[in-house]
Amino acid sequence: MFSDYSMSELGAIFAMQGFAGLILFSVFVLMALGLAIIFGQMGVINMAHGEFMILGAYVTYFTSIFFADYMPALFGTYFFVAMILAFIASGTLGLLVEWSIIRHLYKRPLDTLLATWGLSLILQQLYRTAFGAREVGVTIPSWMMGSMPVTDMIEVPINGIFVMVLAVGISMAVYIMMFRSNWGKQVRAINQNRVMAGAVGINTEWTDRLTFGIGCGVAGVAGSAFTMIGSTGPTAGQLYIVDTFLVVVFGGAGSILGTIASAFSISQAQSIMEFFLSGSMAKVLTLLVVVGILMVRPQGLFSLKLRK
Repeated sequence: MFSDYSMSELGAIFAMQGFAGLILFSVFVLMALGLAIIFGQMGVINMAHGEFMILGAYVTYFTSIFFADYMPALFGTYFFVAMILAFIASGTLGLLVEWSIIRHLYKRPLDTLLATWGLSLILQQLYRTAFGAREVGVTIPSWMMGSMPVTDMIEVPINGIFVMVLAVGISMAVYIMMFRSNWGKQVRAINQNRVMAGAVGINTEWTDRLTFGIGCGVAGVAGSAFTMIGSTGPTAGQLYIVDTFLVVVFGGAGSILGTIASAFSISQAQSIMEFFLSGSMAKVLTLLVVVGILMVRPQGLFSLKLRK
């Protein structure tokens, strides 16, 4: 297999696979950060996370149509507006879902799995009814098209670079919110000891609602980024929910650093193995390795020490 290639060609192939892994890593990080907030900090098993992501993708799609029809001169900037609108739309829906469903189930985590799974089916049908069953795709702005040459044999797509930059920016924003803001202090205090946090004056009910809304809003931004590399359909979110939970659990629930490290490990392993094997076999082997590691270290790569 390798004898058919020169050393320079092999180096270029592995570099391209590594960059493809970085793009996949960026997608995993964007999808998993919102779930790390909801599942890691609140203990809510949100099976509808993919549908919040797809809502953000649909918002991006319709924003692109609006700019193309009514503001063509500003079409190149629509994506930045779409990200803000996607965060607002998914976050608002998250606030509504927390108020109507999730707040009644905090002491029954397995019931949140069943409730949010039912919610995901409802949202899929709503999307299918409102937007149609066929998949849609956005028109990428001209400045995102094409590729950037690194060497004579290696070129990297500009939209992939943009997704990676976006993943870094969102990761930094989540870190600042979780560890450098009053809201983050309240979330971590509630995570450590809910009763004591309430006793010292923290509004645990509102903090829970805001946390769930922000997690869903981040999923909406991930949906915006998703439109840069894939099409959008009513059930597209279900294709990534398993990978998202895998990243969060493997990294350690509640650990932002663990989520990032887990996303990088899984994406690079999967991307490199796809060069030797089929895509489905690479995913299966990656899953088996992760499950094996979790059997030895069930708390994940990074774990938070909580007071009992």
